[in-house]
Amino acid sequence: MTILDGKRVASDVIDSVKLATARLGEMANIAPGLAVVIVGNDPASHAYVSSKSKMAKECGFTSVQHTLPEETTQEELAALVQTLNVDETLHGILVQLPLPKHLNSEPIIQSILPGKDVDGLHVVNAGKLATGDLDGGLVSCTPAGAMIFIKRTHGEDLSGLNAVVIGRSNLFGKPMAQLLLNANATVTIAHSRTKNLAEVCRNADILVAAVGRPEMVKADWVKLGATVIDVGINRIAAPERGEGKTRLVGDVAFDEAAKVAGVITPVPGGVGPMTIAMLMANTVIAAYRKANCPPPKF
Repeated sequence: MTILDGKRVASDVIDSVKLATARLGEMANIAPGLAVVIVGNDPASHAYVSSKSKMAKECGFTSVQHTLPEETTQEELAALVQTLNVDETLHGILVQLPLPKHLNSEPIIQSILPGKDVDGLHVVNAGKLATGDLDGGLVSCTPAGAMIFIKRTHGEDLSGLNAVVIGRSNLFGKPMAQLLLNANATVTIAHSRTKNLAEVCRNADILVAAVGRPEMVKADWVKLGATVIDVGINRIAAPERGEGKTRLVGDVAFDEAAKVAGVITPVPGGVGPMTIAMLMANTVIAAYRKANCPPPKF
């Protein structure tokens, strides 16, 4: 049984991003530019944003961060996105979610130019992925990262393999299913309304869990030798560590599932590190396209 090391794979992707950045500088005298926008005071969001900005600088990007107060209006946020859209030095725009309750995120995300939507959430990018145009759009970062694990395990062509994705969110479940489908897997999207969920999962050569329910996927849901990709990040009580302590777990009961799976991702340290790496990869791809240069493959 193999435990996939997300930090190591993410580090490989980042190395490729740095090379691609240097090459773009030599060819077109352009540095990829990434703007990150954060509204309000959510501590988890601030931690994410600072790690994204730090990684962008490490990759040799022009890194811009806009930190807006909690009381920012919809109009002010929309105006900032418009300014970033027309800024020629920026190739990627990311608005950190969730936004404060009084703001509506959907029109903001859809107002980002599809070519700068490095989160892959614009309907144009979702549509390109759904129609199999992997070279024209930008793919949502977490599914793109999960797909790198799968391709490293099974190769580029998943013909003849059954894949089950538990979760149908626009953010992860649907794009993950499209990526698997594009690689020729036979794909089932399961969710909370699926009958006999455990039985459906037992048929999967590749099982991807993204439901946000701690340790829901048990060992008897997993086919012997299957590849298990755990996208869940759940914080649960850990009294064994002391009063009030918590720990992070995935959607898969790792210790028991690891005894059955052939390949499995841990939480933390699995899919998580890949998300930021793929964000950097998307920014480089967007910069290459803007410069009319064939973008690198990751």
